[in-house]
Amino acid sequence: MERPLEPLWRGVIAFRVLTLVTVIGVALWRLGSYTSPVGVTAVLLAMTVWTAVLARGYLGAPPDAPDRRGLLAVADVVVCVGIMMTTPLLVTPDQLDLGTPGMGSIWTSGSVLALAVAYTLPGGLAGAAAISAALVVSKSRVSLAELSDIELLTLAGLTVGFASLVLRRAAERVRRAVAERAAAAERERLARSIHDGVLQVLAHVRRRGAELGGGAAELGMLAGEQEVALRTLLTSGSSAEDRRGKRDLAAALRALSSGRVTVSAPAHPVELSAGTVAELDAVVRAALANVETHVGPDAQAWVLVEDLGRSVEVSVRDDGPGIPEGRLDEAAEQGRLGVARSMRGRVSDLGGSLELDTGPGRGTEWIIRVPVEV
Repeated sequence: MERPLEPLWRGVIAFRVLTLVTVIGVALWRLGSYTSPVGVTAVLLAMTVWTAVLARGYLGAPPDAPDRRGLLAVADVVVCVGIMMTTPLLVTPDQLDLGTPGMGSIWTSGSVLALAVAYTLPGGLAGAAAISAALVVSKSRVSLAELSDIELLTLAGLTVGFASLVLRRAAERVRRAVAERAAAAERERLARSIHDGVLQVLAHVRRRGAELGGGAAELGMLAGEQEVALRTLLTSGSSAEDRRGKRDLAAALRALSSGRVTVSAPAHPVELSAGTVAELDAVVRAALANVETHVGPDAQAWVLVEDLGRSVEVSVRDDGPGIPEGRLDEAAEQGRLGVARSMRGRVSDLGGSLELDTGPGRGTEWIIRVPVEV
């Protein structure tokens, strides 16, 4: 469902055509009552041409081209307001009192529907407000009839805007489900072939390294870590960027799992912009590198991802001796600015915060908080 709103756009055009036929019929029936039949005919011709332009623009957009129908919907509102503003030139107040419709009449309400399809609820309300204001100004009155029209315009904008919002969300869920199913099928296929080859070799190297000891034990440990990382990648998948520029932070950090790194994250995707995920992944990797460098290659580390709604919190904790007080300041004075620049700088650029909780004998924990983009 690359363009889930196509049924709504077709409905908008069908509405415009039907209302155009109605308005033309009523106008021709009352043509002699207008102050300028020629002017009315010119306005009806402009409405017909514009309806054809809308049909071409709304229904003829190539599927592989950027969807710019929202801009056309905005232009539609402007054109409809212009049509309505011709009412004082062609219809007298006495004629309005006798029931002669203003120029455009019900045809102009189609622009509210188009704006609601393009921009959901905000678009529907904005379109209803613009057409309602033009209605009052063009007729220079606010009677019960105008209030009824304004109410109908508002309800139409809200109803179609809500339908557009629901369709967008449903299409996104379907797209995500299809992508996840395809990714799961591909991982299963790869897992079957890799299990009989790479994973078995890595497992054998890990076991033999532990049996031989010495330098072979270290190689076995590294093979074991790669085995765990590969199994995690096959079972959880990678964090690819989708067409909205989003990535799953939970999946990206699960790829860091190994024999000494445990990653806990929500089962549901924690979606952030691809750039934010890349920066957080770099921060977590820097924290884990510090653990390996300063605590030891065998040190255990735990990564916890929490989705707090408006923000995301990632903590990296180890079981080391902790960072002595003043050690980071001393490292900065010596020119080693890894923590200050690589971690604090990255988090600060994301508009987040980085906290350090450490002390003798209780390990080190980095707590990263970043806001979720709206």
